[in-house]
This record gives sequence, C-alpha cells and structure tokens, in this order.
Amino acid sequence: QAQYFLGFMYVYGRGVPKDEAEAVKWYRKAADQGYAPAQFNLGVSYANGQGVPKDEAEAYKWYLLAGAKGDEMAKKAIPLFEREITPAQRTEGQRLARAWKPRKP
Repeated sequence: QAQYFLGFMYVYGRGVPKDEAEAVKWYRKAADQGYAPAQFNLGVSYANGQGVPKDEAEAYKWYLLAGAKGDEMAKKAIPLFEREITPAQRTEGQRLARAWKPRKP
C-alpha cells in the first residue's frame, strides 16, 4: 500500500516533484504484489500514455486484474474501455492477464 501511495504522490507532485514515470515505477511495485488500486492506476497510466508508452492491451490487462480483485473503479472502466479497443487488443489483454503472476516484495 505504501508503494501505491508513493506513486500517487508522484502523479500529483505532493511532497515530491511531479514525475509520472516515477509514479508508474511505484504503482508497478504495488500492482505486481496484487494491490488492486495500484493495478487500476497502472492501467490508467498505460491507457493514457502517462509515464509509459501508450499500450491498450497492457492497460486492459491491469484493468482486468484490478476488476477481478473487486476494484470498483476498474469494474466500471472495463466495459467503457472495451468499446475503445480493438478485438485484437482485447484478446491480448486477456492473454496477458491470464499469464500474470503476483511477485513478492
């Protein structure tokens, strides 16, 4: 959780310089451990190309993972995002989500 909040601080420049790439680094650490809010925010980063190159399949993967953990924002975002991506991006995102394994800190 602390890693997620550090990422949040970097996104908004709260107590640290605003740095989207640094935010993604911290979101990824928390997301890789299975923290759903970080997974959702990482999805947003990939969907918008904030701190990382834009990648719709990767964004969809993180939305799916967060939604599966019960993240309400992800559950709402998934059907909206599905309308914006191609069938190939959807398929790839699903494949990536199935292959994902949590990492230990």
